[in-house]
Amino acid sequence: MQLKDKKLYKTAPRGYEMEIIQKALNKGRNTLSEYESKQILSAYHIPVVNEILTENIEDLLIAARKIGYPLVLKGCSPEIAHKTEKGLIRMDIRDDEEAKAAFDDIYSRMNGSGNAVLVQEMVKGKRELVAGMTRDAQFGPCVMFGLGGIFTEILKDISFRLAPLEKRDAMEMMREIKGSKILESVRGMEAVDLDLMAQLLINTGQIGLENERISEIDINPVIISGSKPVAVDALIVLA
Repeated sequence: MQLKDKKLYKTAPRGYEMEIIQKALNKGRNTLSEYESKQILSAYHIPVVNEILTENIEDLLIAARKIGYPLVLKGCSPEIAHKTEKGLIRMDIRDDEEAKAAFDDIYSRMNGSGNAVLVQEMVKGKRELVAGMTRDAQFGPCVMFGLGGIFTEILKDISFRLAPLEKRDAMEMMREIKGSKILESVRGMEAVDLDLMAQLLINTGQIGLENERISEIDINPVIISGSKPVAVDALIVLA
């Protein structure tokens, strides 16, 4: 197997997203894997975590050398949407022995629903946001922004705008949420780069406008690393 990797903030080629979508549709799938989803985000200049898709221990160790510890390992399959509940995520892996043990455990838990493990750089950041897109039957693509991680479902502190977004729309979305102060400099953390975050929201809407077969995009969490947003997990649903 040839390792598939994508460096942090590196951009996948435009046009590649159509190949990913069509391949999934040809197989009768209506969801993309996390890796496929982030390939599409990358093609639209949305910064994603440095990651490599692996299928065996040998490739795992090569990936670990390329990315460097600490690592995150995740089971990766279009058939698996809720990896945490299924015990398919291992974080803060510090060496080869931990990596091999985590790989074997994740692989065994996938029960034939996939045979790939995603090896990721462990992005450090205390603030988690969410961004996404849902396609309304009447109005078309609607972009969403809010507090991410476990707080997305608990607090439901989110805002919406119809695509296409102008920069002022994205800025208004960020100011609208009740927890907007999380974007400011707080407790020694840098203020979020609002220009980059606004562009992420604009580009998310653009994905919906240019790809009618995409019905939903969920980017959660978007971790703020320093001041910069990084998409750490993502799910794309096809119509």
